[in-house]
Amino acid sequence: MDLTVVWAAIIALGLLIYVVLDGFDLGIGIVFPLFPDERERDLMMNTVAPVWDGNETWLVLGGAALFGAFPLVYATVLSALYLPLVAMLACLILRGVSFEIRGKASRTKHLWNLAFIGGSTGAAFFQGISLGAFVQGIPLANGEFAGDAFGWLTPFSLLTGLGLVATYALLGCCWLIAKTEGDLQRRLHRLLWPLTLVLIGFIAVVSIWTPLQEPNVAARWFSTEWFHRMVPAPFLVAICAYLMRRAARDRHHTRPFLLATAFVVLGYAGLLATLWPYAIPSSVTLWQAAAPEQSLKFTLTGAVVILPIILAYTIFGYWVFRGKVRHGEHHYH
Repeated sequence: MDLTVVWAAIIALGLLIYVVLDGFDLGIGIVFPLFPDERERDLMMNTVAPVWDGNETWLVLGGAALFGAFPLVYATVLSALYLPLVAMLACLILRGVSFEIRGKASRTKHLWNLAFIGGSTGAAFFQGISLGAFVQGIPLANGEFAGDAFGWLTPFSLLTGLGLVATYALLGCCWLIAKTEGDLQRRLHRLLWPLTLVLIGFIAVVSIWTPLQEPNVAARWFSTEWFHRMVPAPFLVAICAYLMRRAARDRHHTRPFLLATAFVVLGYAGLLATLWPYAIPSSVTLWQAAAPEQSLKFTLTGAVVILPIILAYTIFGYWVFRGKVRHGEHHYH
């Protein structure tokens, strides 16, 4: 068993779960400005109040796993993307504080609404910027970061930042459709297809632009073997778009969220296929970046215990708070 690949798979799975779970609750903050009624906003926040803080467990897990299994990547990425990552964490803190205080505020509630919107949108945007900067590649010299503090700020990273905001907005909209009913749900269904079109547009532009960032990526993308392997992807995206259009038209409750998740999985699979086998694009492979085998074995022992526990309480939490959320229901928040 190749422990390096096992750890890469664990980290990749953890990040995917984070994007889906924290993506939809950040997405609620992104679509917040489109629903100015305070009672509706209270209801929207109550749909994620029992689970939102647990969703961020996966971000912590991903960071800790990266530190333990791929310390070179951890050190390099944090050095190269220090500013956007700190900005992302500041936005997450602002969002968390606004989430808690907004429910108790009266005169300042509008300010905490703005903080919730800004924190949610900012966190999504800086996550997308960090992703775009990582895909572009990180300059190294003697195994250390050799770029400047603002090397992450490029047109491509700004595009991926906006693309992730659109992704989270769609996830948030779909989650709210599954958890609400009545007039609010009808207006969310009307928002569903425009958000899907925006996301498809970002998928198309990023897919075209990505191979232009690195010569090695372009060579791989246009090789016969890779092309044949990835040619089904556009058709799968088109199928998901068609099914999303039907779900919006038929006002289905749960299907939109499943399809939005499918969009995320397809995009994520394309990203992993583009990066493989590099831990840092086009410069350091997974095996070059991995910790010593004994370290990988030791940390994997802990992961075997911790991961099932995290999965179990995550699934249990969503199961307990399943179903629709309605006005007037008592809530811990």
